[in-house]
Amino acid sequence: MNHKVDAFIGRAEKWQEEFDKLRNIILESQLTESLKWGVPCYSLHDKNIILMHGFKDYCAVLFFKGALINDIHGVLIQQTDNVQAARQMRFTSMKDINKMKNILVNYIHEAIELEQSGAKVQYKKATEYPVPEEFQEKLDTLPALRTAFDSLTPGRQRGYLLYFAAAKQSKTRASRVEKYMKHILAGKGLDDE
Repeated sequence: MNHKVDAFIGRAEKWQEEFDKLRNIILESQLTESLKWGVPCYSLHDKNIILMHGFKDYCAVLFFKGALINDIHGVLIQQTDNVQAARQMRFTSMKDINKMKNILVNYIHEAIELEQSGAKVQYKKATEYPVPEEFQEKLDTLPALRTAFDSLTPGRQRGYLLYFAAAKQSKTRASRVEKYMKHILAGKGLDDE
């Protein structure tokens, strides 16, 4: 048990009892416990397997490679359409956890086996995402922008494409493109300083 996770659970305003129960179930699997991104993380040989986190209406166990788990019980949830690998198992009470404990244990073991086997999630390539028209126009007219964008990592490319496309109005998409052109030209990702 990691003392930082003790502190996380101790200061949680909600889900304390549920976090403690989930933690004990996860630790039975011999995964290493740490605190990453401000939440409990469980890993195997420095490879992240599971996160435990809480939200307003539920707490959850997130499997990093959940898309590869054979979810025969239909309990794993893809948080948004853009999440490719991770899947959540959600709980709203201790009763939920007790009812789904065996499924959770089985999925934890399957997640560990997947990691040990070297299984990889097949991520969509950045080129498979639609390029908003407002951004495509800039790429077509500014070769330096095209070169800089193509030089970004696939994750940074994907981040920009999703961010630009998320705007409902053309004016907003164009404004976002204008705002981040210097970032792209500097080789920076959306959230890079």
